[in-house]
Amino acid sequence: MSARSPDRTDLKILDVLQQDARITNHALAQRVALSPSACLARVRALEQRGLIRSYRAHVAVDRIRSATIVMAQISFQKHALEEFTAFDRCILAMPEIVEASRVSGPYDYMLRVIVRDVHHWKDIARSLLSGDYGVEKIVSHFLMDEVKSFAGYPLTDDEPARG
Repeated sequence: MSARSPDRTDLKILDVLQQDARITNHALAQRVALSPSACLARVRALEQRGLIRSYRAHVAVDRIRSATIVMAQISFQKHALEEFTAFDRCILAMPEIVEASRVSGPYDYMLRVIVRDVHHWKDIARSLLSGDYGVEKIVSHFLMDEVKSFAGYPLTDDEPARG
């Protein structure tokens, strides 16, 4: 991976791709004022440097199946690396846990979990509490409405707010 920081053109490319990963190379090149071949070379370089990790579709899962989204705050009894590592392995193996972050503050992990219903969530919560991970407490929040979905990171400090 190159140690070179992304320049202004790289940042423009990354910003456009965060908003529309399906944009054609030709349209992307026009948006960032490059020739199509130079644009494609930059995108490939950004991928090779690990600045572009993947391309995904934002799927409306609630229109496909019954889905309840739970945001779960997980607290541990003690902060032992072995317990975090075992817990990480556990949650990586659970397809219902679609996002997990270890965080600082009053709890240790924040999970986003998709379940059929509250009974399904209770089964998962019980298994997390009863495992040998050191989980002390789980605080559950059921998603009512997604007001602002993740649409990408601001890539510079001087970007104007999007409306």
